[in-house]
Formats: sequence, C-alpha cells, structure tokens
Amino acid sequence: MNRFARAIIAVIALLIAGALICVGAVFVISEGDPVDFFQTTLAQIRLAMRRDDLNRSIGTDDTPIRFTVEPGDTPRTIARRLAADGLIIDADLFVDYVRANDLDRELEAGVYFLYRTQNIPAMAHALTDSRSSQFPFRILEGWRLEEIVDVIDQNPFFGFSGEDFLRVAGPGAPQDPDFVQFVGLPEGASLEGFLYPDTYQLPATVTPEMLRDTLIQQFIAEVGSELHAQAAAQNMTLYEAVTLASIIQREAVRPDEQPRIASVYRNRLRAGMKLDADPTVQYAIGHENGTWWPQITQDDYTTTLSPYNTYLNTGLPPGPIASPGITAIRAAINPETTPYLYFRARCDGSGYHNFAVTYEEHLANGC
Repeated sequence: MNRFARAIIAVIALLIAGALICVGAVFVISEGDPVDFFQTTLAQIRLAMRRDDLNRSIGTDDTPIRFTVEPGDTPRTIARRLAADGLIIDADLFVDYVRANDLDRELEAGVYFLYRTQNIPAMAHALTDSRSSQFPFRILEGWRLEEIVDVIDQNPFFGFSGEDFLRVAGPGAPQDPDFVQFVGLPEGASLEGFLYPDTYQLPATVTPEMLRDTLIQQFIAEVGSELHAQAAAQNMTLYEAVTLASIIQREAVRPDEQPRIASVYRNRLRAGMKLDADPTVQYAIGHENGTWWPQITQDDYTTTLSPYNTYLNTGLPPGPIASPGITAIRAAINPETTPYLYFRARCDGSGYHNFAVTYEEHLANGC
C-alpha cells in the first residue's frame, strides 16, 4: 500500500473517530435522547426569535375561562384547544415553549381557570398544577336560598347554574339521612338556613352536590354536638332553632344585640303571642322591586297571606327564612333572660333597638 493510500485511510479513520466522538458527546449531552435534544434546541432558537410574541397576552379581558386538560392530551392537542378558545394566538409557539422549558411532560390533566390577559409562559405554568385552580365563594349571613342561587349565576367560575344548585338544595331534593336526622329536617324541606354563611375556597371541579355538601358540613362543624344537645334539652330541634335564628339574623343589625332580640321572641313564643317579625313578611313576599328583602308597609302585615307571615300566624314560621351565622344560632338556643316582649329601632340611627315589657312602653319608644 503506497503512502497516499495510507494517508487516505488515516484521514478516514480520523473522521470516523471524530464522528464517533461527536455522536458520543451528543448522546451524553442529550442524556440518551438526541432526537429530543435537537428538537428542544430548535424550539429554543425559535423562541429566541419570537420573544416579544411569547410574552404578549392575547387581550385585556380578565373574565376567567374554564379550560379542561383531558388525561392523555399531548402538548400539541392542548395548544390547539387553547388557540380555538381564543386564549393564545399561536399553537406552535406554545408547543415550543413547553418543550424548551421541560414542561411538556409536566402538563397535568384537570380543570383550570385561564385568562386572556395571561401570556404563554404564565398559561403553560398554570397548566402544570390543577390543584391551584381554586376560587373564593362567599355567602353572607342573612342570605336566603334564592340569593345564593343568584350569586352562583353571577359567578363566572362555576361550571353549573344556580338552577342546577337549586335542584340539589331546594324543596323536594333528596338529602343525606344522617343530616336530616341531625337537624330534624322535615320531609321535602329545602336546605334554607343550613347553607352556612362563610367564605370558601372551591376547586374548579366543584359540582352542585359538592357545593351543597361543603356548606352543610360547615354548618355541622360550626354547630357541633354541644349546641345540638342544648337545643334538645329544651325540646327544640335544630330545625326550629335555625328557623328562629334566621329571624334574629335578619332583625339584628348589631350582633351583640342578638341574644336580647332572641329573648323577646322566646318570651313571645312562651306566652303564645305572634312573633310579629317583619323579615318573615319580606320572605313571604319574595322578590320585589329588585330585591329579595323589599320594604314593607302596614298593609303587607295583613294582606300577605302566607304561613311565613308571623303577623297572621302564631308560633314559628314553617322553616328558616335565611342562613344565620353561628352567633344568631347560639342566641336562639341561649337567649338572654329578660322580661321584654317588644323591641323597635332606636331613633339615633345606631342600629340598636329599644326594648319594652308592655305595649304602652313600646309605643312610647317610637320616633
């Protein structure tokens, strides 16, 4: 073999050795997946060229949009649906971002709340943890069931309507037998009064049944066995206690006055007198003039024909008229000991009331 041939062979050997070294280096650098390495590198190059597009959101509308990632969805499938829902403008850019940032294997199945104000990086990171997709939901003390229904309809985070919730919490809806027994819930009664007022953090996947159960479990946790036993010792069911508490909740502007207002109603019940509670008339009238608690007149006391009208009927109304807080429930079960049979709002606008034993004293307390 001549010198030229040997030189050619040596060069070829060096090239092969160099190629093998390069392949080996790539194999090491790519951690055994050179195809993925090159695809990721290309994605990083494309991202560098489109940095402005990457960090730009698609709009300024901050209305939450429910977005579901199904089990088995690929990054490209997710990206196409994001684009179809008007959340991103470029599906390929999303795919490049999650690949370049090792998020393509982190995207998690679940229900999310996304916003058109988010850019692609924020959206991609959000889709890696479905547990973070929660939202606050607040029920105020003194709200009636229909007000809760209205708020559900006004809340864009819910995936169901207020009517859907009414079907599981309203009249005639089947309820848990243990809860029915615990509170003495009459057959066919709604959960009015037992949807505990509080602020809740709800998951994006919340259903009407889950919301109902969350609210009544919070009621049970707040009331506990002690108040249940105290009511039973007075031959009072929790259903009766909450019925009275709901009236107290609507009447009392100042929480510290609830036990005294409770004493008036307990004294009137004991004496066989009518409760004469304005909120029961409002409840019976229902939605009027844009509110569930309309201003009432003297005529309403006699013309509102309803078993809830305590100006026409003695004893407690058929059931609660709103969701009372725990202080009103405690007041209904453990009222102050007073001789009072009447109360009316003070004239100073403080929200407090003047109390009276006789009707003559009650009239004298008028403004």
